Amino acid sequence: MYEYDYKIAVIGGGTGLSSILRGLKRFPIDITAIVTVADDGGSSGSLRETFDVPPPGDIRNVLVALSEAEPLVDELFQYRFEDGDGLAGHPTGNLLLAAMTNITGNFAAAVANLSEVLNVRGRILPVCNEALCLCAEYEDGDVATGESNIPNNAKKIKRVYYQENCPALEEAVRAIKEADLVVLAPGSLYTSIIPNLLFSEMRSAIEQTKADFVYCCNIMSQPGETTDFTVSDHITSIEDHVGFKFIDSVLVNDGKIDADVIQKYIADNSGIVEIDREQLEGMGVNIIQSRMVDYNKAREVRHDSKKVAAMIFSLLLDV
Repeated sequence: MYEYDYKIAVIGGGTGLSSILRGLKRFPIDITAIVTVADDGGSSGSLRETFDVPPPGDIRNVLVALSEAEPLVDELFQYRFEDGDGLAGHPTGNLLLAAMTNITGNFAAAVANLSEVLNVRGRILPVCNEALCLCAEYEDGDVATGESNIPNNAKKIKRVYYQENCPALEEAVRAIKEADLVVLAPGSLYTSIIPNLLFSEMRSAIEQTKADFVYCCNIMSQPGETTDFTVSDHITSIEDHVGFKFIDSVLVNDGKIDADVIQKYIADNSGIVEIDREQLEGMGVNIIQSRMVDYNKAREVRHDSKKVAAMIFSLLLDV
């Protein structure tokens, strides 16, 4: 086999997507990252409102994760201004993405141009070329408008949807159809993963592709989104939004989590996502488990990017 024999599409947003991609770029595969455009908080939300551009934050993190540029370039892209009128809180990469979007008039083109500057390994595609407003309907009928507002209510989410109609990016749809394997990255279920799947074009691509689908499930639950969720609850919600069953396998962590870390999560109304094996087997989902837990500097639970990437690559070898 030679380099790029296998095509993989990885879908998501936030730190989970970046973590997976950081590991995958070391393997001989053709990578396409499909990234959500629903973020409306922080720097991304501010630039989105000021310049009428899709939110750049998640894209910025993916650019850095897949970059083969010098470390100083990565550091520059992630540098966040601490003060300065109009600059405080903005990472340089977000500003560059906003500027390039204004220059080209096209967010996807801006991402492609900056990918060349950063010598990115693979392709990075926004799922849509416009900024979209994500809404959530809760079980009690209440509605939250805006991605950043969705987790703020201690209510069970019934569904998420977009306020506007917008087609999915054609290249993203094609990437799903042509992939050998599609990975749903770990991340916020209702605000990072599912928003990528709400487009009719994406649903059609999922239905038409011959690729297997693997979901890398979150290790910990997220307050305001997945409190008390099991692994099967995550999968059920994803498939309910798409409208049919399509997930073939799920990657889950069976490694022990340090007691002090668990206590910190419990204090924040979070906990370990239960692997409800019997339910998953009844759904026909292949369970792939291993020790995948890692920690960042703040002792927050993260996926071990190298371990997860190796597991995903082994799945590619079997397709």
